[in-house]
This record gives sequence, structure tokens and C-alpha cells, in this order.
Amino acid sequence: MGSNIRTKLTDSFLAASNGFSPDRVVADPELNARFIAECRAGKLTDSALELNHGLLNLRKQGLLAGLRPSKRTIIRNLSDYKFAAEIAVRFLERRDGVTLDAIICDPGLAAEFDRFASEITPGFSPLEYRWAALYLRKQKRLGPELLARIAPPIKVIQVAVPDLQLDTLPVGQGLYVFFDSTATLYVGEASNLRVRLKKHLDHSDNKGLAVWLWEFGPDDLHLEIQVLEPSTSTRVRKALEMELIRSRNAVFNVRR
Repeated sequence: MGSNIRTKLTDSFLAASNGFSPDRVVADPELNARFIAECRAGKLTDSALELNHGLLNLRKQGLLAGLRPSKRTIIRNLSDYKFAAEIAVRFLERRDGVTLDAIICDPGLAAEFDRFASEITPGFSPLEYRWAALYLRKQKRLGPELLARIAPPIKVIQVAVPDLQLDTLPVGQGLYVFFDSTATLYVGEASNLRVRLKKHLDHSDNKGLAVWLWEFGPDDLHLEIQVLEPSTSTRVRKALEMELIRSRNAVFNVRR
């Protein structure tokens, strides 16, 4: 990045930030629109994704160190929607192989993230969902799921269980994650996803999940399905399952 571009990015940030940090400027739709408009006024023609990445890189390289933000971002009731933010990040990480920075910087991915989070826990703003994700990363709650990078899924589906059409479920092998609006309930693996998931929803052989379904019903239940390559070995599939159990902190899985 040349010095002229760095100067223009810095000037655009200062003009748009209203005293907030670079992370807030990227994550806040209103401030970010102002930042991109300032960049355009400064004749920067890169995409919004590239401009946002450029701003975060300036911060990471310490090139904005002397420009201390005068305003702190305070987001209230974080516990009400931080799990939804976590699930939305994890879904896009698995589906597209992207990082949280890429999600927040890319307007299209950020909008998808907002939509997924709001489907899990509705009623909050895009800034609240996005800031919750940044908070979780700072708290080291979004550590990378490394095995998934070695054996990535070929397809990732997320659906509310009441909307699920069982006969359209994939018949291949893969992983699945049951969750509600507050926690990951159960993670499993299967050689035939359709058969296994039908069994769970009929009468799960996992006692914890079965009791949960009996008490609460499926209305607040969501499902993430990760379809794996047909050539994936059973050993790798089970290793991926264990990684998901650990990273998602699944309530009803027995740690083996």
C-alpha cells in the first residue's frame, strides 16, 4: 500500500469516524457508509471490501496509533444475542472458508451474517450482532476449527427445524449441529445424514436431546448440516465431529 493511499484512508477514517475506533467504523453500517463515501471523495476506487481491509490493516500495523478514538463503543445486553453472532460466524466460516475480518469487511457477507444472526435471535441491530462477534474473538471464543480446513465440507446448510423438509435432506455423509437461540445442543456425524436426522427428530437416541425436544418442541430448534466429500474416511469424519463438540461446546454430547 503506497503512502498516498495510506494518507487518503487515514483522512477518510478521521472524517467519518465521529471519534470511534477503526473496528467500529468497519462494523457499523452507518459509519462505514460514511467512510466509503469519504474514500470515494478522495478518489479511491477500490471495492468496499478492499477499503475496509485497508483500514483494518493500518490499525494492525500500528499506523493509526497516534489517532486514539475519543469514544468507546458500549453495547448493552450482549448476552442476549452473542450466541447468535457466534453461530452466524461459524456458519460462514464453514460455508465460504472466510475469517471474521472478511465477513465484517465485505458488505455482502456482512449482510448475510446479519440475516443469519437475526434468524436465530431476532430483534437486534447489525452493529450489535457484528460487535458481539468481535467481542467473542477478543475473548478467544472464536478459535479456528483447524480440521475443517483440512477436510472442508462441500456444502453447508442452516435451517430452522420447523421449516425442514426431511425428504430434501442430503443422503451423503457429514456432520450436523442442533442448536437453539442460546446454546449448541448436540453435534453428530453420520454416513447417511437423511436417515440419521430423521431418527433424531422422530425419537433421538441421545437422551439429552430427546428430553429437550419433549419439553420444548422443535419451534426454537435450528440445524446446521455439513455435507462432506464422499471419499472422507470414517476416522476423519469422527475427528471432525470431536472438533465441533469442543469448539461449539455442545451441551448434550458426552466428551470421549
